[in-house]
Parts: sequence; structure tokens; C-alpha cells
Amino acid sequence: MDTIAAISTAYGVSGIGIIRISGDESLNIINKIFKSKKNIVIKNLEERKLNYGWIVDPVNGDKIDEVLTVYMNKPYTYTKEDIVEINCHGGIIPLRKILDIILEEDCRLADKGEFTKRAFLNGRLDLTQAESVMDIISSKTEKSMSLSMDQLQGRLSKQVNEIVEELIELKAHLEVNIDFPEYDEEELTKEKIREKALIMKEKIEKLIKTADTGKIFKEGINTLILGKPNVGKSSLMNFLLNENRSIVTEVPGTTRDIIEEFVNLAGVPLNIIDTAGIRYTDDIVEKIGVQKAIDKIDKSDLIIMLFDASKELEKDDEIILENIGSKKVIYLKNKTDLDTKLNLKEHPEIENETIKISLLKNEGLEEIETKVKEEFLSGNIDTNNDLIVTNTRHKNLLKKANKTILELLGSIESGMTLECLEVDINDTIHHLGEITGSTVSDSVIEKIFSNFCIGK
Repeated sequence: MDTIAAISTAYGVSGIGIIRISGDESLNIINKIFKSKKNIVIKNLEERKLNYGWIVDPVNGDKIDEVLTVYMNKPYTYTKEDIVEINCHGGIIPLRKILDIILEEDCRLADKGEFTKRAFLNGRLDLTQAESVMDIISSKTEKSMSLSMDQLQGRLSKQVNEIVEELIELKAHLEVNIDFPEYDEEELTKEKIREKALIMKEKIEKLIKTADTGKIFKEGINTLILGKPNVGKSSLMNFLLNENRSIVTEVPGTTRDIIEEFVNLAGVPLNIIDTAGIRYTDDIVEKIGVQKAIDKIDKSDLIIMLFDASKELEKDDEIILENIGSKKVIYLKNKTDLDTKLNLKEHPEIENETIKISLLKNEGLEEIETKVKEEFLSGNIDTNNDLIVTNTRHKNLLKKANKTILELLGSIESGMTLECLEVDINDTIHHLGEITGSTVSDSVIEKIFSNFCIGK
């Protein structure tokens, strides 16, 4: 492979910026552009120790920046290739100037995720571990970080590989019976195959059941706040965020556009969307905001609907209820510090589920947190100890593997030949292998790593 380089830290003003070089020419490149304070050639210094000096322009000898460099020899590196890392000042200009000098040598700019891709191709990481690297970087909560660390350490790979090994062993015995039917053994009867298939089916389905919970921790719950004007939607958003993000006034129609923010609600990540109050209006701008709010309903995972406890149920409330459909909804009755006039007797199922809150007095947050957990975190999943699938790609492949296991069981019930059973086993092995990368196509690999940032 050719030698690659990229800036591995975020652009901006910071104390330190890091540039990474990976490949066979790494050491030669740093020898050309680095001058140590003691004039010692870096290849004669100890590996894996920081060396103090300057990056210099090899053409005119001008000093570019004061740096610390470290050389790490293969195969004990992130990419299993020779790697050089340059720690320079974190401004955009020094980082760009040093990178430009490096790229003048026998080196090219790394593609998105290419360092991690090389770690995968060189056998340091499997595909689930490689994908977890980007999940760690983009983690929004401690729980999502913890789940990603589980993946990086290979917990999912281990379970998937255990199932694959069982299937390969089963396939090997099947092939013996196909090639040498006269030596057919009792333990390899179709009943025994069925028993093992049922065990593997149970393991796969257990992983699939965790995927919805995993998606929540990784991507967050798209949460839409709905209600008529002046019911307290913006106040609720500010209440959940613990900051004044939305403008709050007594004037109906103040919020006219979509406002989105992220909040960690007792460990559950919510992508909160504050919307315009839904009502009939002649105001053109407000109409657009109302329509945007209605359009967001289909894309939401959770709707928080607010009623005004100090007013009777109005037509605007009914319009919202009609548009919600079958979505998961948390109903809140706000302004309970005032005289209650709201009567939901025509909607008894809502009345029983409604949480009473007072945003003016900051009352009701704990009840909202409890309700969110009840709606989205399955009680039979131990999020502290169970392996949780967080990647949609993994979930889809597990579902495909489960389907072929069911087809295997169906083939047994139908009295199919051992050759037919082997086809179902091969398909299951292939789907599970796509999760870890042992049977994945080049196009899938390219697509996965194209979602990474450059420098990782």
C-alpha cells in the first residue's frame, strides 16, 4: 500500500494539532522534514518516544513549526504499518503548512476513514470493531460511549463468531454424511440439526431484540413537541435543556419555525424539536410553521403533546390529536398551578396517561423521564450487562441470518435432502460473516468507511 497522511485533530484554534503518516515511506518522509534540537536523525532515536525539534521546509530549510514527533514501527501500530505522528501547534495555518510539505514527498492525502480501513484490511480490527471507532467519536452520552467500547473490544464479534463456528462445524459433519452416506451417524440426523438450529436461532433473536434499544442510545429519540399556541412548548424545551433556547412570550405564534436541540434526559438521548403552535391562522409565515410541524410528525419517534390545564379542550387540540395517528405519545397537562378547566372525558385513554406538570414551578421532570424510559427501554434488557446491538447494518444482517435459520428449520420439516440443508447453512454463515467482515464485499467496505472523518 502507498503512504498516506492527514490531519487527525479537529480544525480550529487549539493547543495541539496532530498529523499522522502511515505507510512504508513514513520514516523516510519525517527524516527529510524534521530537524531535532540535538541534530540527531530520527531513525537513530528510540522508537515510540517523543522527539523535540522543528519541521523544516526541505527546499529552503526554513523552520515551519516547533513540534514533537514520534515514530512507531510496524506491526505494533494502529494500522499495522509504520506510523509517524507530528504534534504541532493547533492552528489551521501550521497544520496545513506541515501537511502540504508532507504531501510534496512520496505520500498522498488519506481518504475518509482510511487509517481505520487499513487497520481492518491488515487484520488488526474486524469490521464491527472498525465501525465502533466512529461510534465512539460521535457518542453523545456516556451510555452510547460505553456500548461503542463494548463493540471495539469485540463483544459482538465474539458472539457472532461463536455462532459461525457452530454452523461451520455443523456444515462439516453434513458434508461427511453427504460424501459418505454409508457412515451416517445418529447424532447427525435431521433431528440433531434441528436442535442445534433452534439454539442458534434463539441466540440471534436475542441480539435482534436489543437493536431498538441500541439505536436509541446511538442515534437518540426524535422527539417532537406539539401543542396549540401558548400551551408551553417552548417553555418545556427550555425546561428539558435547562437553558433559554426557545423564545417564550405570551404572544400566540411566537415560534414560527422548527428549533432542534439535543438533550441527555437521565441517560436517554433525545433529539428535541420545538414546533410552531398548531392552529388555524391567516398569517402566511405562521401557516408555514404550522405545516412544518405537521410534516415532522411522520419522522418522529416520540411526540410530547401539551394541553393547557387552565383552558377547556379546544378545536386546535382535536386537530393535533387527529394528526398524531399511531405514534408513541407522552401527554402532558401544563399549568396545573392554575384552576383546572381541562376535561378529557371524551378521551379517557388519554386522561389516564396524562402527566400533570407546571413549567412555571419547574414540576414534573422526573415523571417525564420515567415515562420516556417506559416507552423506549425494554424491561427485559439489562443495559449494563447485556450485549446491545447499536448498528442498523448489523441488525439487518442478523435478521437475514435469522430468516435463513428459519428456512433451514422449514427444510427439515419438509423432508429436504442434506444438500438443501447445506445451502441454508451457507447462507446463514454468509450473512453473519458480513457483520464481522469475513464475507463482506468491497463495495460495502467502501460505503462504511466513507462515513468516517478524514484522519481516522
